[in-house]
Amino acid sequence: MKTKSKKTTKTFDAVKSMREIRDKISLEIADMTFEQLKAYFKRHKLQKSKS
Repeated sequence: MKTKSKKTTKTFDAVKSMREIRDKISLEIADMTFEQLKAYFKRHKLQKSKS
């Protein structure tokens, strides 16, 4: 018995989006010290919680 598959088109590609976000963050934090990294993530955590 064959299974019929439905073709769907993606409107949002989660894997592609996650890779783009990860690459952007990697570029932003590439040359930061540990203290700068802590401040960066604390600042971004606070911005997300306010939204």
